Amino acid sequence: MPRTVIDADKILKIGMLAPLSGKMKSWAEPGFMGCLIWKDWVNKKGGIRIGDRRYQVDVIPYDTQFRPEKALAGARKLLIDHGVQLVMMLGGNDFSRPLRDFVNQRKALVTTLLPSDLSPNARTLIAPCEVHPIYNVTGVDWLVRDDPRLKTVAMCTQNDEHGLPSIATYRAAFEAAGLTLVDEHLFPNQTSDFSEIIGRLLEKKPDVLCWDTAYEPFVHAMTIEAYKRGFKGRIISCTCDNYLELIEKTSPEFMENFVFQFPDFDDPRLNEPQINFGDPAGFFNEFCRRYPGEWSAVSWEYAAILQMWKVAVERARTIEPLTVLAMMKVGGKGKHVFGEATWWGRELFGIDNALVGDWPVVAIRNGRARIVEFGSPLTWWKSYGYLLIKHMRALNLMWDQREEKLALSR
Repeated sequence: MPRTVIDADKILKIGMLAPLSGKMKSWAEPGFMGCLIWKDWVNKKGGIRIGDRRYQVDVIPYDTQFRPEKALAGARKLLIDHGVQLVMMLGGNDFSRPLRDFVNQRKALVTTLLPSDLSPNARTLIAPCEVHPIYNVTGVDWLVRDDPRLKTVAMCTQNDEHGLPSIATYRAAFEAAGLTLVDEHLFPNQTSDFSEIIGRLLEKKPDVLCWDTAYEPFVHAMTIEAYKRGFKGRIISCTCDNYLELIEKTSPEFMENFVFQFPDFDDPRLNEPQINFGDPAGFFNEFCRRYPGEWSAVSWEYAAILQMWKVAVERARTIEPLTVLAMMKVGGKGKHVFGEATWWGRELFGIDNALVGDWPVVAIRNGRARIVEFGSPLTWWKSYGYLLIKHMRALNLMWDQREEKLALSR
């Protein structure tokens, strides 16, 4: 009978190119922690099987500090010096035109958590896990069905590559849901005092406050300020990392029904048969044991990407990037974390390189984040995609507008 041989002389290497320090680290560092758990679990089970051989795997980090020049230097080091077979990125500010040119030259397989990075001129860049900010439409859709009395909303977030596409998405979602946007504010990343900003929003007496895709320190500061000022309405946000701390600093009653998009992985609904993440509760518990207080929206995402890559490598029987990419996209379908999904995006990103499936809507219930629904971004798109395109174009965020801007900057 054929035997599988463990090759001790070769280790398969994956690079993580992301901001592991500074204000952005909450969307990268917990993800690297999750990768270390995934690596240990895979290696303990014998590694990755390619044909009749098995290989151990390693994940090599590089801190970009969310600076394009650092990201380019990191990509060179990971791909040339370390010979990684996959580069995982947060994306956004890090994925510059020079970096894209280098990736194209190397024909490297690169993943991003920001599909707004996607372009037909970056054919090996994919978004196989998170379709930020498109899934945010599902939270708005659920919110207005949960409370049809809601009529007005005020929104604010930081003015950057994460905040702006999300602004466009929430604008479209509010319009589709019949919510009137009474105020909107973009603030600099250096902002630390939110008293004036929240005061101005509350002057419009909104039924809903929306924190868009604000970073954890901003979400906490704005929520606490709204609590201090006696806000009684609903709050919706893309993320709400470390929500237990927010409950302590406000009150359980204030945080009840806070809506966002990222569950704890011990959520009972992650035991449903369509879920494609092995032992989510075990992963969550191991993460919390190793890294107390560090669980965030991205803790599981990079690990989920690694698992998709592992499955494709084992099926393709090779680590060659273009072959692995073809295997990941075969048939135009894929196994997303939350169920079957479709490789999509041509109308919005110019290329079908985003794996889009159902996404959880999460609400805080009795002090815990719990999935209240799995919503379908693509079902929403069929009815209201034109609204998203309208608002993306208004902010010069469509892929062709971004390509024109990049061409002018060369």
